[in-house]
Amino acid sequence: MAHSSPLPASLIARFNTWKQEHLPAKAELFADLASGQNPMAMVISCCDSRVQSTEIFDVPAGSFFIHRNIANLVPPYQAGGDAHGTASALEYAVKALKVPHLIIMGHSACGGVQACYDMCENDVAAADAGFEFVGHWLENLRPAYKQIPVDADDPLVELGRQGVLASLENLMDYPFIKDAVAQGGLQLHGLWHDIGAAELYAHNSESGAFEPL
Repeated sequence: MAHSSPLPASLIARFNTWKQEHLPAKAELFADLASGQNPMAMVISCCDSRVQSTEIFDVPAGSFFIHRNIANLVPPYQAGGDAHGTASALEYAVKALKVPHLIIMGHSACGGVQACYDMCENDVAAADAGFEFVGHWLENLRPAYKQIPVDADDPLVELGRQGVLASLENLMDYPFIKDAVAQGGLQLHGLWHDIGAAELYAHNSESGAFEPL
């Protein structure tokens, strides 16, 4: 039998307040959304509770198809029938929803980036990282560690940004993404969000730098 606990009263109260005070003004929007979705972009962001792409861009429900995972990573393409959560989200967004934009958004003070950095600095194997699953997932970020410049002002910031670039490169190994980009129906974007400063940086493929928007 599935185990389920009662929802905290504070969350129930917040839902009822939203339904009474905010829903009336958005009733038409939700009625439209009930008939289907047509997002303007897919966003792959971190699970971090401080990262809210819809708030950063001030967009309503239905605007983004969002997939979140530890450290906003896209693993290398691997065909097969395993549980590929990120790959399946990508496939649905590109092939079924036909999103025109796909955004990888990293952020400052990322716990996943910090954990991977510590693993690499101390030569710790994934199995010894202290978590059953997280260490193995962060192996997807380990190659980016080698791309940190020796003179980097902040190695953690650089690792996070290199992780965004590595994910962008991995995207192009997915056949359906490569085809969509080649046909002009899909554009890829790399962003890095500084939470404390509320700044957003976009990767410029020509300069190779993350530039403030």
